[in-house]
Amino acid sequence: MEQDPMRRNGRHPAPPGHGPTSSRGHVRASWRGVLEAWLPHPLARAVAGMPDEWAARLTELRIRRQRPLLAVSGDGEAFVAPSGALVGVPSDALIVDEAQLQALVDRACGGSVYAVAEHLRQGFVTLPGGHRLGFAGRVVLDSPAQIRTLAEISSVAIRIARALPDVARPLLPRLTVSRPGRTPRLGSTLVLSPPGAGKTTLLRDLARLASWGVPELGLPGEQVVVVDERSELAGSYRGVPQHDVGPRTDVLDGCPKVEGIHWALRALSPGVLVTDEVGTAADAEAIARAAHSGCTILASAHADDVWQARRRPGLALLFELGVFERVVVLSRRHGPGTVERISSVAAGEGAP
Repeated sequence: MEQDPMRRNGRHPAPPGHGPTSSRGHVRASWRGVLEAWLPHPLARAVAGMPDEWAARLTELRIRRQRPLLAVSGDGEAFVAPSGALVGVPSDALIVDEAQLQALVDRACGGSVYAVAEHLRQGFVTLPGGHRLGFAGRVVLDSPAQIRTLAEISSVAIRIARALPDVARPLLPRLTVSRPGRTPRLGSTLVLSPPGAGKTTLLRDLARLASWGVPELGLPGEQVVVVDERSELAGSYRGVPQHDVGPRTDVLDGCPKVEGIHWALRALSPGVLVTDEVGTAADAEAIARAAHSGCTILASAHADDVWQARRRPGLALLFELGVFERVVVLSRRHGPGTVERISSVAAGEGAP
């Protein structure tokens, strides 16, 4: 099995301010430094006091009304005391009250009634640095299929954004398609994993590398379009990607996949099209159209393995049409980002 790529350091040197390892123009501040400006005082104090080693591995903060503050990492979870100490007993943790929760929502959503209502209707908001707040509460509907907003907010899930530049680089030789007399190219790739196993992180870095190009593999930089329906790939804040997704990349932030793919094909001429969480038949049909137009497709989906993915109607269509040339399966077996398998779809067997 593969070594966990999230723990590798495959970086290649680049001149200062250039190349795929550059972070110039992107927010790289500590997640605590960013969030403390948005959290009400009791929550900010708890976050500031968390042990550094735990904070470095944190993936989520769960903030629930009248419930203990919970921190989640790739290694497990722990309740957080008012001082920031990690505790195992919920009664020793900071109990979040309604005022603290509402203050967080108001600050994150911009304060105005209209802005708060719009973000609550979408269900999330992105902060500087790409950190994402997801909301839960009582859903108010305009119709059985149309959400108006959330009322009586009950919880906020803060997902900590962590870009890992070059995490995909060790996999590139096995994802590259080479043919005699032609320039090598990145093959259309589907990344599969259960939730929280690193597929978004890997997909983001594949987009970045495709945009920058990888000269040592003969891969030229390409025009990349990211259809970022949930604002997780680029982590855009006020229209600016907070992650380095490459110098030749355009981002359709918050755009539904089907509409975004059609938009990209009409207006942006992508060589590489990137989107995550493929699931519906409509998603699959739009992706198939993009593939038939000549785009390389980089996408992800929830599945434990290829067998499970093939049983899902939307993905089954894409496999049937031969859209994907490579499939990467990730797990959390040795931590998020463990590569279980890289398969060549055309050959129907694991890549060497």
